[in-house]
Amino acid sequence: MAAANTTKISWRLQEFEAHSSPVSCLALGKSSGRLLATGGQDCRVNIWALSKANCIMSLTGHKSPVECVQFNTSEEQVAAGSQSGSIRVWDLEAAKILRTLMGHKANITSLGFHPYGDFLASSSMDTNIKLWDVRRKGYVFRYKGHTQAVRSLAFSPDGKWLASASDDSTVKLWDLNQGKMITEFKSHTAAVNIIQFHPNEYLLASGSSDRTIKLWDLEKFTMIGSLEADTTPVRSVFFSSDGSCLYSGATDCLRIFGWEPDRCFDVVPVGWGKVSDLAVCNQQLIGVSHQLSSVSSYVVDLKRVKKSGGSVIQGIIQDNQPLAEPKDPKGSALRRNYERPTTTCSSQRVKQSSDADRRSPEGERRSPSEDEADEKVSSAEIHNAEDFKEIFQPKNAISRTPPRTSEPFPAPPEDDTILAIGRQLKDMISAFPEKQQSSPNNRGGALSDEESLSQLKKGHDTMCVMLRSRHKNLETVRSVWAREDIKSALAAAVSMNDLSIVVDILNIINLQPSLWKLDLCTTILPQIDQLLHSKYESYIQTGCTSLKLIMKHFWMLISDTLKATPSVGVDITREERHQKCRACCKQLKNLSHLVKNKAAQVGRHGSAFRELQLLMAPLDDSL
Repeated sequence: MAAANTTKISWRLQEFEAHSSPVSCLALGKSSGRLLATGGQDCRVNIWALSKANCIMSLTGHKSPVECVQFNTSEEQVAAGSQSGSIRVWDLEAAKILRTLMGHKANITSLGFHPYGDFLASSSMDTNIKLWDVRRKGYVFRYKGHTQAVRSLAFSPDGKWLASASDDSTVKLWDLNQGKMITEFKSHTAAVNIIQFHPNEYLLASGSSDRTIKLWDLEKFTMIGSLEADTTPVRSVFFSSDGSCLYSGATDCLRIFGWEPDRCFDVVPVGWGKVSDLAVCNQQLIGVSHQLSSVSSYVVDLKRVKKSGGSVIQGIIQDNQPLAEPKDPKGSALRRNYERPTTTCSSQRVKQSSDADRRSPEGERRSPSEDEADEKVSSAEIHNAEDFKEIFQPKNAISRTPPRTSEPFPAPPEDDTILAIGRQLKDMISAFPEKQQSSPNNRGGALSDEESLSQLKKGHDTMCVMLRSRHKNLETVRSVWAREDIKSALAAAVSMNDLSIVVDILNIINLQPSLWKLDLCTTILPQIDQLLHSKYESYIQTGCTSLKLIMKHFWMLISDTLKATPSVGVDITREERHQKCRACCKQLKNLSHLVKNKAAQVGRHGSAFRELQLLMAPLDDSL
């Protein structure tokens, strides 16, 4: 059996119920790769040790759902941002609330701890970025410039810069010493979801919903690589510890990329769905994802992953031979490395400029009695005293656990892979209850091997039939598009009465706003209503993206057309446009009521609906 273990590249480590209500966010401790923080709709933050079954402690105090969580570098503190815009920072070793930070006017979308100083960066749906000194109340600076929600924040390894990624498709770089924006990168064509600095070189990676990862040289402020990551939005990227490659957590797989030249070293199937966070420890990559109230963790053995060779992404040559490895560490002669400070960063080093607003005390100051009351309602409930003592209260700092030299997670027996496949197929078969009812009932006992294989084959056949039908329909739509135009292709997709086909088409045209016309809006808006009512997460996401695009690019045209005074004489073109605008306005008003009802949801969907609610506010005043 031991020999069988050596062939396993990835496996599921555990799956557990993390909260009593849906999980909205989670984060791994990057230093140890062993700690996990989860935030939920129940307004709690739970702390876990990976591979252990029980929650270590539960942090309370937030009065609205937790939207994002983040550990600091030493994993001694954790910060959590809520739907209401408040941020709480807990001291994990002391098991108590350290600070409550108030100032954002909308739900928190991202948090980032400074690598050396006592600073915390936060972003919000209000488009602002705030820099806080955790030792004091109130923010130090506010950085303004993004026009839509900021989704990711990252400090440079030397602590001098802050990078921000936004739904406005841009990445901005801020100088903390000068308090101003250094540069802005605009090559992405859709929302930027994640950013990370190279651990050594002046290099930044950004992952976007345009399905690419772009690499930026921070000396020349130019793009030096564009990696086609997957057929789905990029949500997780992580540089290897030596900076030789970049890991991208795509839907159900891990991709390993190199650059200069751009190439894909390896693709590893992993059943983690939409992975939310990545960490690396002991030559293992840890990935975590969540669905409803459960959380799953997965392990990839990096010793068995290719980190050289691969095929060149740009160009027509497919090279199956390994590329020659450079004699010196990659990029050492190409660009400079960060210089780590010998002392911690102090607040005096952060200066003000025109791009950053110094904290205003109005609306920020809180009385001592308010702070005391807040600390009373905020608490750390320790559920597992033994694990808490082992991890957060060691006898001396040298033996702090989990240690950096902790043992790798062992791979399960090879037979567990078959069981995992069986579980995945069981989940797929559950989507077809009529098939389940017709399957034999083995008197409530365990199925034999032959019966198990028969059941798996039934699920496989059902899925193949469904995928073949979908492929055939997509080929039909593609031929209509090539023969006629996008409007005719979309009409053909709608006529098939299969929302999955509509979603596939929308996922393409959502990335190309230039394809959209008013005629297209009249066809798409009724479909968006169905998508927003769907039980499938991806359908809702696609519907929100399409509705956002329509509001941004067509609402002013629709509004101005309906408000314009009638022209003298007969103008058939104007009358047709007026009729289309009237139909669109009616549909948008109906969707506005739906969006308002769903804006109270938590997680990414809740954030999307709240952003749509702001975009659709002018509908309340429309004709």
